[in-house]
Amino acid sequence: MAKLYVIGIGPGGRKHMTLKAIKTIKKCDVIVGYTPYIEYLGDLTEGKQIYSTGMKGEIERCKLAIRKTKEGYNTAIISTGDAGLYGMAGPILELIDGEIEVEIVPGVTAAFSAASELGAPIMHDFVSISLSDLLTPWEVIEKRIVKAVEGDFVIAIYNPRSRKRKEHLERAVEIISKYKAKDTPVGIVRNSGRANREIILTSLQNIPYEKVDMLSILIIGNSNTYVKDNTMITPRGYNIGQAK
Repeated sequence: MAKLYVIGIGPGGRKHMTLKAIKTIKKCDVIVGYTPYIEYLGDLTEGKQIYSTGMKGEIERCKLAIRKTKEGYNTAIISTGDAGLYGMAGPILELIDGEIEVEIVPGVTAAFSAASELGAPIMHDFVSISLSDLLTPWEVIEKRIVKAVEGDFVIAIYNPRSRKRKEHLERAVEIISKYKAKDTPVGIVRNSGRANREIILTSLQNIPYEKVDMLSILIIGNSNTYVKDNTMITPRGYNIGQAK
């Protein structure tokens, strides 16, 4: 019986994929995904049926993957990062009605990939918030930002700034600045895990908005986060002073 695999491929490229993701893709007959993400797979696509769609084609891709599985093909539908975080896992599970078997294969999400490149900024409790209001009303996003800063969480911001949504990030920072100190460390990583990666360590009051786009993720520290030797650190609470 054919099976549908919902696979998180990490930030991009085989070196950031899990071994399980690679092995699963290899045994699939069909790969479905957003066109740029298919390119990240490299030679893993050889000998496969490839189906790709452009931006906003998520439901079309899910329906196609389900159909190919029903036709008897082991099928992979891919997401960058982790398929269960802003990825294809949710829509797939909502669309099926038990007629096919589904397995979700986790991947390295952008928050963790970027965190490793910045140092250790999410060593403690954190939240992830997407600033895209295509599927979530902006009023709801604002409420979630307020709750996150009231709880002094480290905040990972996905989809921070597009050509049509230039003001959302500035509005989010304006809200956050009411609760956090203006010198709170902020890490910005563009193209995390990819060859043309860019890293900026800055503060809440000095975010270079023009350098942030949809390929970027921001990690905003909590009240204890600090920068040491060009790394961003959020202490977990270990008594490091006595350990030295």
